[in-house]
Amino acid sequence: MQFGIDRLLADPDLRKPLEGRRVALVAHPASVTADLTHSLDALNAAGVNVTSAFGPQHGLKGDKQDNMVETADETDPVHGIPVFSLYGEVRRPSQAMMDTADVFLFDLQDLGCRIYTFVTTLLYMLEAAAASGKSVWVLDRPNPAGRPIEGTSLLPGHESFVGAGPMPMRHGLTLGEMGHWFVRHFDLDVDYRVIAMEGWDPETGPGFGWPEDRIWINPSPNAANLNMARAYAGTVMIEGATVSEGRGTTRPLEVLFGAPDIDAEAVLTRMREIAPAWMEGAALRPCFFEPTFHKHAGTLCSALMVHAEGGFYDHASFRPWRLQALAFKAIRDLAPDYPLWRDFPYEYEFERLAIDVINGGPALREWVDNPAATPADLDALAGADEAAWRATTADLLLYPRAD
Repeated sequence: MQFGIDRLLADPDLRKPLEGRRVALVAHPASVTADLTHSLDALNAAGVNVTSAFGPQHGLKGDKQDNMVETADETDPVHGIPVFSLYGEVRRPSQAMMDTADVFLFDLQDLGCRIYTFVTTLLYMLEAAAASGKSVWVLDRPNPAGRPIEGTSLLPGHESFVGAGPMPMRHGLTLGEMGHWFVRHFDLDVDYRVIAMEGWDPETGPGFGWPEDRIWINPSPNAANLNMARAYAGTVMIEGATVSEGRGTTRPLEVLFGAPDIDAEAVLTRMREIAPAWMEGAALRPCFFEPTFHKHAGTLCSALMVHAEGGFYDHASFRPWRLQALAFKAIRDLAPDYPLWRDFPYEYEFERLAIDVINGGPALREWVDNPAATPADLDALAGADEAAWRATTADLLLYPRAD
């Protein structure tokens, strides 16, 4: 198969509209061609007039480890062009930045999750392009989580850098498709096009969205493999909790929790009692880790590892958002007074609890904290939003979903 960047480089007719125009590239370390050449180098080698580049959260180099660790602007030492940070002094591109090019190529590997900030960066770029009369092309890449949709939709008034609009946590779209939704939903008057992939199959195993013949490169420092990408729509919620998501270990965001004062075996047993159906599609394994930094650094933690991989993985039944909600619920049932929710500034939101910012509203937290709330209650809330999103986006799919 071919990703968008590969098709653009292979087909002179696709590149023809770029002739005589200044081109900017929005990229990160996973912005590579099939032979692992970085897109910035490959475009220059193909004769494209690249006049600037942009790095999203974690930077063009992907070197910034944690949230709210900003990247400075710089000059590319090889190509001599400005590299602007969209996660530094600004998160929305300024007019001065937009003045450096006519066409903005957006070539970011996404994880298929609303909270992954590259989604919001695409919206901000589209809005800036609409205001300045510029063009945006998405060089499309796979959604490694595939087509499944899961989670409650972000509520009006809960927009943030991790919540661009009213979509569920696991949105089931590629960034190219998401751009079409942004243009329509926000009524943007912008020259937008997608260089679509060729041969992407989001329904067939073993990759179920990720082609087995393509190398995985971290799009951000803690996105180390396909297992993480599949689990992320659930495990990212731990960023809003006091338990560890595994940062400071070699397998971050592949655990349902880690803590020195919680018994993973007891949590696993309680999860099976509450909602065993929500545990399908992956294996859960009690384990231990000692983070070298971040939460509980230097302390032995009991944890539950998620294995949404190999023979343990069932694409149709794995529901990471519900699985993570279930882990929280089990912890709350076993320790009603446990200080589970982390109160700290999250992605430049200072007024709301981080867990509510992450989920785009308080519904999940309230469900966890309500001892009378049942799995059916959360299913009813999320199920309606999931069905509505599926219907809303059905006509935007560039790679038809097999329903």
